[in-house]
Amino acid sequence: MHHKFLGTGVALVTPFKSDLSIDFECLSNLVEHCVNGGVNFLVVMGTTGESVTLSKHEKQQVLEHVIKTNNSRLPIVLGVGGNNTHSLISSIKAFDLSGVDAILSVSPSYNKPTQEGIYQHFKAISEASPLPIILYNVPSRTASNMTSETTLKLARDFDNIIGVKEASGDLSQIMNIIKNKPAEFLVLSGDDELTLPIILVGGNGVISVLGQAIAKEFSSMVKFALMSDIINANQLHYDLLPFVRPLFEEGNPAGVKKLLMLLGVAGDNVRLPLVKGSDSLEEKLNKCLEKFKS
Repeated sequence: MHHKFLGTGVALVTPFKSDLSIDFECLSNLVEHCVNGGVNFLVVMGTTGESVTLSKHEKQQVLEHVIKTNNSRLPIVLGVGGNNTHSLISSIKAFDLSGVDAILSVSPSYNKPTQEGIYQHFKAISEASPLPIILYNVPSRTASNMTSETTLKLARDFDNIIGVKEASGDLSQIMNIIKNKPAEFLVLSGDDELTLPIILVGGNGVISVLGQAIAKEFSSMVKFALMSDIINANQLHYDLLPFVRPLFEEGNPAGVKKLLMLLGVAGDNVRLPLVKGSDSLEEKLNKCLEKFKS
């Protein structure tokens, strides 16, 4: 089992100043908040990091800053995805991956490839990557689902494909992967509200959005679940559940940035085409926090 990536991983936001330049001070605050909250690994430049609106130079700056701040305390996963396979392979080869432990690569969006196309895409990435790869299936964003059969074929055929972040929301599909996967292959939840159910049917953890904000309690829930302490895991699951719907109702990462602002960790600025969370969202999240702390 790839123990580096068991438990709670968090998909870090990229904090921005009011002029929308990167706020490195807040990025440091966020890393410390996650480390001190018991998170197991950090994911940089995922969807939550607004990677599609950052330049190549900014991406490298963010990665280097997280690596420096983290100071080898937690494993680091870098989000590297795209729907132009040739271009993606070139960027993997060009990127300075020093200090990175694995890459997270999303199934191609927009093109809507067949399952064979998805397989060939990840085969090419596997052959080009110097690091272990975690697949990412998120049909709500990509407009195509990577089936359990495709995931399992990739898991069996390529030793450096070590796991999948599953955000299909389809528990039958996820259970099929868990039942039939190679022993060492990781299945990580990509949905905060399904994290506990997925672990209890044999999953290995999560790559979370909420977990970077309510870090201590979320990572504790995951630890309890992995220890089969269902009573404590359930308690925290239901304590945390009220945050999930408002967190995503105005898009990601607008919701979690608003929550991080309320917690005093980072600001809530986002880059277009995303817009800041509304005042009504702030009110909802504030009420969740007040109830959570009471």
